[in-house]
Amino acid sequence: MRTLRSVRSFPLAVRLLLVNQLGVNTGFYLLVPYLAAHLGGDLGMSAVAVGVVLGVRNLSQQGLFILGGSAADRLGARGVIIAGCGLRTLGFGLFALGDGMAVLLAASLLSGLAGALFNPAVRAYLAQEAGERRAEAFALFSVFANTGALLGPVLGTVLLLVDFRAAALSAAGIFAVLTVAQAAVLPAHTVERTATPVLGDWREVLTDRRFLAFSLALVGLYALESQLYLLLPEAAREATGWEGAVGLVFLVSTVVNLALQLRITTRLQQLGGRGRWLACGMLVAGLGFLPPLLAPGPVPVLLAVVLLRIGVMIAQPFVLELIPAFGRDRLTGTYYGVFYLVSGLAAALGNAAVGWAMDTSSWAPWALCAALGLACAAAVAHQRRTLPEPDSALGAAT
Repeated sequence: MRTLRSVRSFPLAVRLLLVNQLGVNTGFYLLVPYLAAHLGGDLGMSAVAVGVVLGVRNLSQQGLFILGGSAADRLGARGVIIAGCGLRTLGFGLFALGDGMAVLLAASLLSGLAGALFNPAVRAYLAQEAGERRAEAFALFSVFANTGALLGPVLGTVLLLVDFRAAALSAAGIFAVLTVAQAAVLPAHTVERTATPVLGDWREVLTDRRFLAFSLALVGLYALESQLYLLLPEAAREATGWEGAVGLVFLVSTVVNLALQLRITTRLQQLGGRGRWLACGMLVAGLGFLPPLLAPGPVPVLLAVVLLRIGVMIAQPFVLELIPAFGRDRLTGTYYGVFYLVSGLAAALGNAAVGWAMDTSSWAPWALCAALGLACAAAVAHQRRTLPEPDSALGAAT
């Protein structure tokens, strides 16, 4: 009830963006987790071809976040959000309708580009609309996103009982509805015109040493969170010998998020000291990987899930709240784009390192993740006195 009251207290545009994120994650996780099996099993593609198709989607999204952020700054976040959802509709529709390599590559490219567009644009728009309540808005954003990440695979499993095409068309339909809703509801913001070239904007952000130090110090946040999809599900499966344990990992993570996210953010806001809570969140997330290292079994794995989720819940809303405060109002989208470019690369490298560690020994991945969390906590703690005040960019233009 507290979460619903908080949602209702925000303007209509913010409420739509929260529902939008629920739909985005539902549609995405309805399809993408099953894509590799469809390509290799239903279509009989080689492992190399499957890797190419999936790699194009990842690369086009992770590598183009900075373009999406710049587009939000220069063209207006509203239009970029709508374009992103429209492209995702088209991309997922192509997955349903085509089985040739050219069509599948086009579908991957469009769906990845869509994410690169609306990811920074949505956050830039939300940062402006939420004003002084940014941290609370991003806490709710996390709740809706995690709920969608849980609902998507469940719905996808049901639709796959029909066939993959039904799942892909349903995902495309969700994005189509979101596109129409955004066009109808989201108000347009005035975009400040500038003579500065796009490369000048990039240069300004990429030479902001304080911001880059902040982004690099927090790479562990997203690298560790991505273990909810790699290390922790595999550990739960091995500890129980039950395939359903994978779903239990996501269920526990989502329930903890729904129950505690808003309470944690509201309380920590009252206590003040954003930098302190960023370091605390990284510390808790890193310590979460110690129980399975010290005592293998299903209970330590679930404890790791809970502690990781709590650590992310402590830090993430304040991370997203602080990003616009590093630069000028006109570059909010670009700052988000660069941050997510760095975070995406960190998550990819982190997964590769953890995957290598998983093949090496039973203890190595847990030790690696714990060390990463503790190192990032120390890095954030070192720079917490130099962090900007979140209220210094309340007028962030998109």
